[in-house]
Order: sequence, then structure tokens, then C-alpha cells
Amino acid sequence: MARSKKNLVPEARAALDRFKMEAASEVGVNLKEGYNGDLTSKQAGSVGGQMVKKMISSYEQNMK
Repeated sequence: MARSKKNLVPEARAALDRFKMEAASEVGVNLKEGYNGDLTSKQAGSVGGQMVKKMISSYEQNMK
């Protein structure tokens, strides 16, 4: 079964991009709009990890 990359909520893409840029800034990774293929795996992983940490923290705060 093939997956579609079509966003169910079009506004979500812009929000995720802002979230990614914020997380990158927090860990000191210089992201730019568009192509970021020059990042190392460590840099890309640190951005993704920061995003996950922030999502978990937000979820935990909303459970209280």
C-alpha cells in the first residue's frame, strides 16, 4: 500500500516548519528555508530530538 504525502491539514505544514526552525535555533543548528542537505546527521538528529522533547513536554503540561 503506497502512502500519499498529501497533508490532511494544509496549515499544518507551515506550523511544523516554524516549529522545526524554533527547535533548530534552540540547539544551535543553522537551518535555512528550503534545502538543508548540507547538515550532518548529528545536527539533523539534534533538531529532531529537540522537537520530540518539546512535544513530550507540551503533552505532559496539558495532562496536568
